[in-house]
Order: sequence, then C-alpha cells, then structure tokens
Amino acid sequence: MTRLAFATVGLASLAFVGSMLAPPAQAQNWVLPMAAKPEDVGLSSAQLKRIEAATQKHVDDGLVPGAVMLVARRGKVAWVSTLGKRDPAASPDPMKPDAIFRIYSMTKPIVSLAVMQMVEEGRLQVSDPVSRFLPEIGKMKVAQEKTAADGTHSLLLSDPERPMTVQDLLRHTSGLIYGGRGTSLVNQAYVAAKIGDRSMSNQEFVSKLSTLPLRFSPGARWEYGVSTDVLGRLIEVVDGKTLGESLSERIFKPLGMVDTQFQVPAAKLARAAQPGPRPGGQPMTPRFKVDDGAKYESGGGGLTSTMADYLRFAAMLGNGGELDGRRLIGKQTLAFMTADHTGPTRPGRPPGLGFGLGFEVRTMTGEAALPGSVGEYGWAGNAGTLFWIDPKNDLTAIYMVQVSDPDRIALRNQFRSMVQAAIID
Repeated sequence: MTRLAFATVGLASLAFVGSMLAPPAQAQNWVLPMAAKPEDVGLSSAQLKRIEAATQKHVDDGLVPGAVMLVARRGKVAWVSTLGKRDPAASPDPMKPDAIFRIYSMTKPIVSLAVMQMVEEGRLQVSDPVSRFLPEIGKMKVAQEKTAADGTHSLLLSDPERPMTVQDLLRHTSGLIYGGRGTSLVNQAYVAAKIGDRSMSNQEFVSKLSTLPLRFSPGARWEYGVSTDVLGRLIEVVDGKTLGESLSERIFKPLGMVDTQFQVPAAKLARAAQPGPRPGGQPMTPRFKVDDGAKYESGGGGLTSTMADYLRFAAMLGNGGELDGRRLIGKQTLAFMTADHTGPTRPGRPPGLGFGLGFEVRTMTGEAALPGSVGEYGWAGNAGTLFWIDPKNDLTAIYMVQVSDPDRIALRNQFRSMVQAAIID
C-alpha cells in the first residue's frame, strides 16, 4: 500500500488512522493474505502508527529517502507502509511497494540456503574443508602482526591450526574479513588488492583472495567478512553454473521471486530505489549501480530485490522451509541453520546474539541491547535493509531503505525495537 508523504509527524499519524486498514494487496500481490486489522493477529495499531510517524519524520528530515516496511504474523500480513521517494533525484517520484532495493548482506541467507540444499543432496558436508572445492583457499597462511622496536609493523605468517571448513564460511569463523572494517596490515592488504571489486569474476575474486593472509586461524573467533562470497564461488564449482543461474534455479524460480537478481534489467530500472544525501549532511555512502554489468556476483552482498520477493523467502523460512507446497529445505536442516554455531566461548559476537549458518540468532532474552525473543533469526544489509523471523511469536518483519552508513544501524534498531513493542498478546 502506498502512503502519502505527509508534511509533519502529526499529520502522518492522523492520516494513518484512516488509511492503515486499506488493503495493501490493492497495490501489491503479497504471498500472504492480509489481516483485516493488526489486532486480529495480536499487534497494536497504535504502536504501528508510531513506527510510521517516526519514519515519516526521517523522510521529512532527509535522513531516509524512502521506505517500504512490513510486519506479518500468524501467516498474515498485518501492516505495510510505503513512504517517501523512490529516487530523491527524480522528484516527485514516490516510493512504491514494488521498488527494487540493493539488499547487500541480506544476500547471505539466500546463498547459505543454497549451500545447505547441496548438503541435503549429499554433494558436500559442512565439515568439509573448503580446499576440497577451492584448492587455492587451502594454501592461505595465518598472519600475526608484529611491532618492532622502531615502531614498524610486519606480518609473521604460519599455517592455520586446522583447515577452513564450509561451516566456518557459513558462520564467519573462517579467518576471512572485510578490509574496510579495520586498520590492521591484513585489512590494508584486502583494500590494496581491491577485494570485492565488481570487475572481477567470482573465480578471479577467490584467486586474488587466496594470495592474502588469514586474519586468524579458522574457528578461533567470529569476524564478519567475505566468507559468503567464497561460498558463492563454491556453489558455482559444485553446480557447474554461475551463482546467479544456480540461485535462480534453486530458490528464485521455485519461490516466485521474479524481481531478485544481481543486475536490474533495463525494463525494471524505473523501479530501482536510490539513495540520496541528507540535506546539509555528509556525502552519501557510494552504492553500486544496479545495472553496471558487473562480472562479480557477490554471494555476500550483490543481490537486488523487492519487499514482495523477500517476503516470499522469509515466508518459506517461517513455514519451516516450504511455501505453496514446494519444499526448499528440510525442517531439521533449517533448525540446524538457525541454531547458534559460535558458542559462548568463541569471541566476536555481541552479548546475547550468536550466529548460525547464514543468520544472526538470538541466544538470550537479555544481554543484547535490543528487545527480542530467544530463537529469533535474520540479518541486515549495508544500505539499511533488515529482516528477522521470530518463531516464538510467529512474526516476520522486513525493513527496506537505502540510507548512508552512519545512519543505518540506528534506523534499523529503532524499527526493530518499535516492532517488538507492537506485540500485544
């Protein structure tokens, strides 16, 4: 459902009362039926109004160009809100429910699911060394940074304590990192090597990556990085297809995800959601062009998608791995993926939040700085997108925006906290 961009928070809240119950199915064919009203599935209309009002304020202030937000519970879509502009540079082009977003790291759960499909097919095991499929990865050394008496830094290289496994890639305990998330010599080497450059093929990416050192020995700790990008290349090797072809055949076509791909075709470019700088603020974080023809199909962050498509993926997960009579993954496999695989003694994760095979998972009701239920799982994207599934409360929430790096975490946390407060039974 497309909402009008009201001038003030007060007007947004008043108009919301009259518009909220209008079925968004008029504008978008959601995979789940619409609830007549949020209270029918145990959600507070008043609290959902607050979310819309807060987001409208962000739109008015230029913090968020536009947003599509959705909450589903008990198998029904309870609330959808579409605010702001699709492209701030193409004013007055409004945001629409079918806008195509760069979902960045919300690509990771999709790729991880494809890997686990291969496990179910008997083509690999999570305990397999990555070198079985990508021999060059098995040659990587672990770097230890040394500081000499004169203050100069150097790297001491040694063999890892054990081989990197597929499980390490799935849960981010591989020793692989993101170069831009630190200043160590290893981080600097990633940046210098242009790891993640979109002009490289997935094969070229792994070949280049394998010449760099590991930040730590596999399994020693959790650190976010290019692990899922390596899984993307592993899928290509096992399936004998490009990553895009494999994901299309394994996940997108079976689920009816018609707008999810690595490149947005020309016929759909007018639907692409675009970022925009905050008025008077710092420059907008650069975002990749959705039609740049890049060879790189990033398994860790390259997909574009819509709210309707990602809801199909999330609905399949929330339904135990099946949607519309088609099972994509077994219930036991999904339970395995959404369990914590980092453990209480492995450092790197925030309090109360572990990591499974492609998903962050909630391990404690307290400790984490955000409200939530034990067993929740999901993940987010670099441009501000977010989804999570709460099996205990039978709830799914998705947040689609394209915002700047310094703003994304606070915006996602606000949305998450306010959605949790909408649960009233």
